[in-house]
Order: sequence, then C-alpha cells, then structure tokens
Amino acid sequence: MTVPGAMARLDRAQLSRYLKRHVRGQLFDDSGSEPKGTAIYGLCDPRDLRLVRYVGQTRAPARRFWQHLNTARLWLPDEPPWWISSPKLRPLYEWIRELYRDELRLPSMVICTWVESPAGARLAERGRICECLQQALPLLNVESERLGRQILLV
Repeated sequence: MTVPGAMARLDRAQLSRYLKRHVRGQLFDDSGSEPKGTAIYGLCDPRDLRLVRYVGQTRAPARRFWQHLNTARLWLPDEPPWWISSPKLRPLYEWIRELYRDELRLPSMVICTWVESPAGARLAERGRICECLQQALPLLNVESERLGRQILLV
C-alpha cells in the first residue's frame, strides 16, 4: 500500500483500508466529558487542528466521519463533486478532495462537546458555528454565511 506522503493514487480497496485506519487514528474527543448523547464536532485541517472547516453533530462520530470521507469519493478522478446534489454542500467535499490531493491528507474530526438532549444539540451546533465565525475561521457549513452576517450586525 502507498503511504501518506506519496503522490500515487490508492486503488479503491487500498483507499478503503486507509480511510478506516484514518477514522480510528484521527477522531479526537476534546470535550473532557463522558461520550453520551450527541457529539458536536469539527472537521479540521490536519496540519492545524485549530483550523475548523466544518461543524456538525452526530450520535455516532466514527460512522459520521467515515460518511464524510466516503462521500468525497476520493477514488474518482480529480473533478468537482458532481454527485453532491446540492451545490451549497459541494465546498466541503471539494476541500476534502483538495486535502487528499495534497499528499493523501484527510481532515481530522475533533469532538468539542457532548449534548444529551436532541433539541440542545442543534443549539450547541449553531453556537459552535458562531464561535468559529467570531474567530474568522473559514467554515464550509451552509449556514455559516447567514450566521456570519448576523454576527456582523450585532
């Protein structure tokens, strides 16, 4: 198998093994609390884990991380992610594909908090998006543009 740092493409079977190892090794829980309920997470640039590019929520972090990586369809040739039906969602997967083209890098997932109530999870996710926008992080979330304008108005 080709190792990260090499520029050769992995075939689909090699890529699947690589992604599974990556999910196990690059999913970090920085919450300091018991994993219970819904995780609020960031997909971060692996070269600087403080550089959050996407904020989400999930009850199954490893599975959701795998879904993000798999949705990027890294086995396909370099091209815009036409398979993503909503153009607003494409920037996230373009970013993941761009990282992968750069020496087979992939994002890291960092859990920042766990929320027990489903209603609280959406509020916590929005709150984390707002925190990231206040830090001028280049988020790829669909709602970041709208929330960013609201932050500027306050």
